[in-house]
Amino acid sequence: MAADWIIETGRLRLRAVSVDDADLMLAVWNDPAFIFNVGDRGIRTTEHAREAIADGAAKLFEDYGYGPFCLSLKSDDSMIGICGLFKRDNIDHPDIGFAVLPDYCGQGYAGEAAIAVVDYVRSELDLPALTAIVSPTNAPSIGLIEKLGLTFDRMITMPGDDGAICLYSIVFAD
Repeated sequence: MAADWIIETGRLRLRAVSVDDADLMLAVWNDPAFIFNVGDRGIRTTEHAREAIADGAAKLFEDYGYGPFCLSLKSDDSMIGICGLFKRDNIDHPDIGFAVLPDYCGQGYAGEAAIAVVDYVRSELDLPALTAIVSPTNAPSIGLIEKLGLTFDRMITMPGDDGAICLYSIVFAD
Protein backbone atom coordinates (compact mmCIF):
# COMPACT_ATOMS: atom_id res chain seq x y z
CA MET A 1 0.00 0.00 0.00
CA ALA A 2 2.95 2.35 0.54
CA ALA A 3 3.32 2.72 -3.24
CA ASP A 4 -0.07 4.49 -3.36
CA TRP A 5 1.13 7.33 -1.15
CA ILE A 6 2.09 10.33 -3.26
CA ILE A 7 2.92 12.84 -0.52
CA GLU A 8 4.04 12.38 3.08
CA THR A 9 4.29 15.02 5.79
CA GLY A 10 5.24 14.81 9.43
CA ARG A 11 1.86 13.43 10.46
CA LEU A 12 0.03 12.64 7.22
CA ARG A 13 0.03 10.51 4.10
CA LEU A 14 -1.76 11.73 0.98
CA ARG A 15 -2.87 9.67 -2.00
CA ALA A 16 -5.30 10.13 -4.85
CA VAL A 17 -8.97 9.76 -3.96
CA SER A 18 -10.45 6.63 -5.52
CA VAL A 19 -13.89 5.02 -5.61
CA ASP A 20 -12.72 2.90 -2.66
CA ASP A 21 -12.87 6.10 -0.58
CA ALA A 22 -16.63 6.46 -0.92
CA ASP A 23 -17.24 6.26 2.85
CA LEU A 24 -14.72 9.03 3.52
CA MET A 25 -16.15 11.25 0.80
CA LEU A 26 -19.69 10.60 1.98
CA ALA A 27 -18.65 11.77 5.46
CA VAL A 28 -16.90 14.86 4.03
CA TRP A 29 -19.80 15.81 1.74
CA ASN A 30 -22.32 15.44 4.57
CA ASP A 31 -20.31 17.23 7.26
CA PRO A 32 -22.39 20.26 8.34
CA ALA A 33 -19.34 22.55 8.04
CA PHE A 34 -18.74 21.38 4.45
CA ILE A 35 -22.38 21.89 3.56
CA PHE A 36 -22.37 25.38 5.09
CA ASN A 37 -19.06 26.56 3.63
CA VAL A 38 -18.90 24.71 0.31
CA GLY A 39 -22.39 23.47 -0.47
CA ASP A 40 -24.68 20.49 -0.29
CA ARG A 41 -23.73 17.98 -2.96
CA GLY A 42 -26.89 15.96 -2.25
CA ILE A 43 -24.88 12.75 -2.03
CA ARG A 44 -26.38 10.54 0.67
CA THR A 45 -25.38 6.95 -0.14
CA THR A 46 -22.11 5.11 -0.62
CA GLU A 47 -23.13 4.15 -4.15
CA HIS A 48 -23.81 7.78 -5.08
CA ALA A 49 -20.45 8.71 -3.54
CA ARG A 50 -18.70 6.10 -5.70
CA GLU A 51 -20.41 7.52 -8.80
CA ALA A 52 -19.47 11.10 -7.84
CA ILE A 53 -15.83 10.10 -7.30
CA ALA A 54 -15.72 8.27 -10.66
CA ASP A 55 -17.20 11.30 -12.43
CA GLY A 56 -15.20 13.85 -10.43
CA ALA A 57 -11.93 13.08 -8.65
CA ALA A 58 -10.97 10.09 -10.78
CA LYS A 59 -11.70 12.04 -13.96
CA LEU A 60 -9.57 14.98 -12.76
CA PHE A 61 -6.56 12.72 -12.30
CA GLU A 62 -7.19 11.10 -15.68
CA ASP A 63 -7.70 14.39 -17.57
CA TYR A 64 -5.27 16.74 -15.80
CA GLY A 65 -2.87 14.63 -13.75
CA TYR A 66 -4.09 16.12 -10.47
CA GLY A 67 -7.10 16.03 -8.17
CA PRO A 68 -8.01 15.65 -4.52
CA PHE A 69 -5.98 13.52 -2.12
CA CYS A 70 -7.20 11.50 0.86
CA LEU A 71 -5.55 12.45 4.12
CA SER A 72 -4.53 9.59 6.37
CA LEU A 73 -2.86 9.84 9.77
CA LYS A 74 0.52 8.13 9.87
CA SER A 75 -0.06 7.20 13.51
CA ASP A 76 -3.08 4.94 12.98
CA ASP A 77 -4.10 5.14 9.28
CA SER A 78 -7.33 6.99 10.11
CA MET A 79 -8.80 8.71 7.07
CA ILE A 80 -9.43 12.29 8.18
CA GLY A 81 -10.31 14.37 5.13
CA ILE A 82 -9.19 15.58 1.74
CA CYS A 83 -6.90 18.18 0.23
CA GLY A 84 -5.98 18.69 -3.37
CA LEU A 85 -6.60 20.36 -6.67
CA PHE A 86 -9.78 20.93 -8.63
CA LYS A 87 -10.41 22.32 -12.12
CA ARG A 88 -13.40 24.59 -12.65
CA ASP A 89 -14.53 25.58 -16.14
CA ASN A 90 -14.86 29.23 -15.16
CA ILE A 91 -11.42 29.57 -13.50
CA ASP A 92 -8.23 29.62 -15.56
CA HIS A 93 -6.00 27.71 -13.14
CA PRO A 94 -6.61 24.78 -10.76
CA ASP A 95 -7.85 25.62 -7.29
CA ILE A 96 -6.77 24.10 -4.03
CA GLY A 97 -9.44 22.82 -1.69
CA PHE A 98 -9.43 21.07 1.66
CA ALA A 99 -11.88 19.56 4.14
CA VAL A 100 -11.10 17.82 7.41
CA LEU A 101 -13.67 15.75 9.30
CA PRO A 102 -14.99 17.36 12.52
CA ASP A 103 -13.07 15.12 14.95
CA TYR A 104 -9.79 16.31 13.40
CA CYS A 105 -10.49 20.03 12.93
CA GLY A 106 -8.37 22.58 14.76
CA GLN A 107 -5.28 20.38 14.90
CA GLY A 108 -3.42 21.85 11.93
CA TYR A 109 -4.01 18.93 9.56
CA ALA A 110 -5.58 21.02 6.77
CA GLY A 111 -2.63 23.41 6.88
CA GLU A 112 -0.06 20.64 6.92
CA ALA A 113 -1.72 18.96 3.95
CA ALA A 114 -2.25 22.19 2.01
CA ILE A 115 1.38 23.26 2.40
CA ALA A 116 2.46 19.84 1.12
CA VAL A 117 0.08 20.07 -1.84
CA VAL A 118 1.39 23.54 -2.79
CA ASP A 119 4.96 22.20 -2.56
CA TYR A 120 3.90 19.28 -4.78
CA VAL A 121 2.37 21.70 -7.30
CA ARG A 122 5.62 23.66 -7.43
CA SER A 123 8.00 20.71 -7.60
CA GLU A 124 6.08 18.06 -9.56
CA LEU A 125 3.27 19.61 -11.59
CA ASP A 126 4.97 22.72 -12.97
CA LEU A 127 1.74 24.71 -12.99
CA PRO A 128 2.08 28.45 -13.66
CA ALA A 129 -0.47 29.48 -11.03
CA LEU A 130 -2.85 28.24 -8.38
CA THR A 131 -6.16 29.60 -7.18
CA ALA A 132 -8.53 29.06 -4.26
CA ILE A 133 -12.21 29.80 -3.95
CA VAL A 134 -13.76 30.42 -0.57
CA SER A 135 -16.88 31.81 1.04
CA PRO A 136 -16.22 35.35 2.30
CA THR A 137 -17.50 34.27 5.74
CA ASN A 138 -15.11 31.30 6.10
CA ALA A 139 -12.38 33.07 8.09
CA PRO A 140 -10.39 29.91 9.02
CA SER A 141 -10.07 28.85 5.38
CA ILE A 142 -9.23 32.37 4.26
CA GLY A 143 -6.47 32.45 6.88
CA LEU A 144 -5.03 29.18 5.61
CA ILE A 145 -5.26 30.27 1.97
CA GLU A 146 -3.37 33.46 2.81
CA LYS A 147 -0.79 31.47 4.80
CA LEU A 148 -0.18 29.45 1.62
CA GLY A 149 0.78 32.68 -0.14
CA LEU A 150 -2.37 33.23 -2.18
CA THR A 151 -3.77 36.75 -2.29
CA PHE A 152 -7.28 38.04 -2.86
CA ASP A 153 -7.98 38.55 -6.54
CA ARG A 154 -11.70 39.33 -6.87
CA MET A 155 -15.23 38.23 -6.08
CA ILE A 156 -16.74 35.72 -8.52
CA THR A 157 -20.04 33.89 -8.83
CA MET A 158 -19.84 30.22 -9.69
CA PRO A 159 -22.18 28.84 -12.36
CA GLY A 160 -25.50 27.91 -10.81
CA ASP A 161 -24.86 29.89 -7.61
CA ASP A 162 -26.45 33.14 -6.50
CA GLY A 163 -23.86 34.44 -4.04
CA ALA A 164 -20.39 35.74 -4.80
CA ILE A 165 -17.33 34.05 -3.35
CA CYS A 166 -13.69 35.10 -3.01
CA LEU A 167 -11.11 34.10 -5.59
CA TYR A 168 -7.52 33.99 -4.36
CA SER A 169 -4.49 33.32 -6.54
CA ILE A 170 -0.74 32.93 -6.66
CA VAL A 171 1.53 32.99 -9.72
CA PHE A 172 4.64 30.88 -9.40
CA ALA A 173 7.89 32.54 -10.44
CA ASP A 174 9.96 30.75 -13.04
